[in-house]
Amino acid sequence: MADLPILSLLLVLPLVGAVAVMLCPRDRDDLTRATALTFAMLTTLLSLPLFWLYDAQAGTMQFTEFHPWVASLGIAYSVGVDGISLLLVLMTTLLAPVGVLCSWRAIEERTREFFASFLVLVSAVIGVFIARDLVLFYVFWEVMLVPMFLIIVIWGGRRRLYAGVKFFIYTMTASLLMLVAIVYVYLAAGAGSFDIETIRLALVEHGLSRTAELWLFVAFTLAFAVKVPVFPFHTWLPDAHTEAPTAGSVMLAAVLLKMGTYGLIRIAIPLFPQAAATAAPVMIVLAVIGIIYGALMALAQTDWKRLIAYSSVSHLGFIVLAIFAWNETALTGAVYQMLGHGLSTGALFLVIGSVYERTHTREIDAYGGVAKVIPGTAVVFMFAMLSSVGLPGLNGFVGEFMILAGTFLEAQVAAACAALGVIFGAAYLLTLYQKTMLGPLKHERNRTLTDLTAREWSYYVPLIAFMVLLGVFPQPFVDVMRVSLRLLASKATTL
Repeated sequence: MADLPILSLLLVLPLVGAVAVMLCPRDRDDLTRATALTFAMLTTLLSLPLFWLYDAQAGTMQFTEFHPWVASLGIAYSVGVDGISLLLVLMTTLLAPVGVLCSWRAIEERTREFFASFLVLVSAVIGVFIARDLVLFYVFWEVMLVPMFLIIVIWGGRRRLYAGVKFFIYTMTASLLMLVAIVYVYLAAGAGSFDIETIRLALVEHGLSRTAELWLFVAFTLAFAVKVPVFPFHTWLPDAHTEAPTAGSVMLAAVLLKMGTYGLIRIAIPLFPQAAATAAPVMIVLAVIGIIYGALMALAQTDWKRLIAYSSVSHLGFIVLAIFAWNETALTGAVYQMLGHGLSTGALFLVIGSVYERTHTREIDAYGGVAKVIPGTAVVFMFAMLSSVGLPGLNGFVGEFMILAGTFLEAQVAAACAALGVIFGAAYLLTLYQKTMLGPLKHERNRTLTDLTAREWSYYVPLIAFMVLLGVFPQPFVDVMRVSLRLLASKATTL
């Protein structure tokens, strides 16, 4: 299997699935859903062997493929994964069938178009994580915008058009800055290639002026910061999360936001280490502000889904903080938290989606004491909530602990302030759980709510299993990323 172009197959399989979905008869929604699920599951199964075939001791780019694309300009179809991108690809493929299953009954109109868009989104995100060429990276980055925009504006909530347009404008505007920076750095490096590592080595050899490096770093970092999103570029996120359908919210929280933090780790800091070192204090301050601000905003929300959306602003602040601390412990925590946040927040949005399908309201006051009626939902919500809080034994604890420990080595005050975010996080999530699930049944209409179906359990059980696995046995996952992170950290020794 090692001889197979497995990464290309992972890219193509969801696209083939999208075409197959569109070929299904319009009046056969059952066939459309089954086709989408089949290709999503095949993508997941195809990706799993990567975890065992990958040589973690080497930590280099593996399963590489290289094919000239625009040879005269040095643009190539160049893909590969290391221990960092491998785990993010696996998380993306794991959530592909989850997105299909959670949309099984929630999407009743234009089902072909929805599942085709969703599968194209999965392919584009995989492309971002495996691209080794800057132009290829940019192409996948932009392609991702289209299906996500459609998912929000066609199948979203009441203010879907506003949220979708806002998402598109923010991301597209920042992406144009990245395109300009890509062209400039290609010309400045003079390497005749858009390969990320080739450009990095050329910049090390020839150097850039301090001003040029700083502006290039700003251009790339703005594109990534908007995607994360880093405070104060976060305002599109609560609207997009709130209005997107459940599958869109899950993919947005679990993997699309991680494209921004991945870009910082893979491109912005290794290519421009001097500028990154100059900007690190500012980025650390913004990260801490985002942690506290996101948590306080979450405390103030009355909409269940919007509360979780603001929690993502807070949690992603921890990851950005660790990235700019730039030591092995902090970086390990950052990547681990990318996985942990994807699982826990993805599960939280799934729970909201399950309940919303039955009640058609996200107002927290519309619930209260429903654990008596839907105990299965309450148990799943409890796991997701405690995972997000960072309870020891679940996945959220490992990442947060390494982030704070690594950050404390570089910026003690920032680490101490960030720790307040953990306390606030427990406050808003435990309060949410108490208001929605515990106490006496607040509204009689909720007495007829139905609990989770077998279809819903089919994706909740694996997610809970992974939350426990990453919390109790983190070492196998840390081992996969450790050498890659060490090699990456050595490329920006000025931080």
